[in-house]
Amino acid sequence: MASTTEVKQYLAYWFQLGKGVVVGNSEKTLLPNRVYEGDRYSREFETCWQQISTLNPAETHLEGTNQSIEQLLSPQWDINSCARCEMPVPAIVVGLTNPGCPCDDLDSWPNSELPSPRSAVSNQKHLNNLTQRLEAKESEA
Repeated sequence: MASTTEVKQYLAYWFQLGKGVVVGNSEKTLLPNRVYEGDRYSREFETCWQQISTLNPAETHLEGTNQSIEQLLSPQWDINSCARCEMPVPAIVVGLTNPGCPCDDLDSWPNSELPSPRSAVSNQKHLNNLTQRLEAKESEA
């Protein structure tokens, strides 16, 4: 079963490639401009997530997919990596299905010349790790 955290991360990665969340049968698509602010989701992303949760997750899905957000949060679905592009994709836990990857309709993806979508980064944590590694090297010398 995909957790709320995994589904949010799944959406965050695809938002970075311009895929939005389709609301119901309408033409309305939710796509925040900024996904991260430092080491956390942006306010705009969190507002988008609240809209998805409030609007009826059974009637919302990522562009290029058929699984609703509600389905992804059910025990029948999990989030795995696409064999083609390594992006997160929904996978059914029990039974057979071929949900495909939202990258299917992106002509320019995967593109190893561009940075891949990523998770939030804590600059402070990264700097602390660098400092610890440098201190360890100094003590070895």
